[in-house]
Amino acid sequence: ISALMVKEMDLLEQFRDLSLACEVTPNNVRLGTLRITSELLGDIREGQKTDPFLRTQLEANESGKDSSFKV
Repeated sequence: ISALMVKEMDLLEQFRDLSLACEVTPNNVRLGTLRITSELLGDIREGQKTDPFLRTQLEANESGKDSSFKV
């Protein structure tokens, strides 16, 4: 029974996290949500891994060379 209660609570939390908007009309009830995400930060991280300038600056910084570039 305890496992079922945990599963029920998990499902309730997931339902709450949907952030549904509710619209009541005379003949029906509408639920809807819209979630927009951006992959920009992930794309930037991936680009930084192969950026030649950034790699050179990081290597110089790690080897202790004096550089105006700070991380």
